[in-house]
Amino acid sequence: EARACGIRSAMPIAEAKRRLPRGCYVAPNHRRYAEVSAHVFQILHSFTPEVEGVSIDEAFLDVEGLRLHYDTPAEVGTAIRCRLREELGLPASVGAAATKFLAKIASKDAKPDGILVIPAGAELEYLYPLPVCRLGGVGTETGAVLDSLGIRTIRDLANTDPRLLTDQLGSVKGARLLALAQGKDDSEVELTRDISSISVEETYSSDLTNRDAIETALLNLCTKLTDRLRRAGQVGRTVRLKLRYGDFTTVTRELTHTVPISHATEVWDVAVELMDRAAIDQRVVRLLGLGMKNLERAATSCQLSIITDRRSQAADVAGAIREKFGSTAVLPARLVPKPNGRAEHGPKP
Repeated sequence: EARACGIRSAMPIAEAKRRLPRGCYVAPNHRRYAEVSAHVFQILHSFTPEVEGVSIDEAFLDVEGLRLHYDTPAEVGTAIRCRLREELGLPASVGAAATKFLAKIASKDAKPDGILVIPAGAELEYLYPLPVCRLGGVGTETGAVLDSLGIRTIRDLANTDPRLLTDQLGSVKGARLLALAQGKDDSEVELTRDISSISVEETYSSDLTNRDAIETALLNLCTKLTDRLRRAGQVGRTVRLKLRYGDFTTVTRELTHTVPISHATEVWDVAVELMDRAAIDQRVVRLLGLGMKNLERAATSCQLSIITDRRSQAADVAGAIREKFGSTAVLPARLVPKPNGRAEHGPKP
């Protein structure tokens, strides 16, 4: 509705209010944006470590390594969108293609809240009818130059004499735009800095009113957290527990190990200790969160104690099975749905 009145992205707020004085203007909350963005990128890293952040809400992912877990790129995109919706309530538009620039264009065409896959071999069929301004690097000035040459679509640009583009736009820019118009882009996903933490949390529709229910919910979070660590190829030293009680009081407790841990059994032991430290007593719990900080690459941290070796091996196998066959394929017995229903706060059957 606002766009119909001439409101556009990045317009000064004073100009927007002049054009639409009766609009609803919401004050920004940059701290909250940063918190949610961090959670979004944690979810992305749980699918693949090959993530290049472009902005607070945009990223490129190289998902080639997921081909054994998902049959198609569309399935990967759908899984990511579902996770963002379930955990954050956010819509997401996903574009998938063999090249970064084409994936970006597809993601824009997938808006709002959709997914668009450009199959290998169909790149030019998709690109050619589009206006030339859809290519990155074609702004107002460059667009005017191309328009003066009669170049209005990407097909027009792809069939233009390279020497003409070089004369008008310069050798570097001319060659770059011509390559893009022909579907060529050899740029790779450039990894952003390593993630600093991975966490999961859940707000419950009804308060957890006893120790057994709280422990069951906490065990479910342990499983989710360690599965994320596994997918991200990370282990960590610091476990952090977050509790929000029925009166909305929030407390956190954390414990740092001398050696990295990553298995559900290890994290569970620490989580229970932290819950004891929080002295829940008879208080009801509205929200539980569990996170891991001081992360390291799993490949460089493989020390195991003799006591936990067998449990850790079993946890590795269970995690691999869940990764291949779904999050409920193998669960701790406490979380397995009962014949007459399901675990009180565990995953659905």
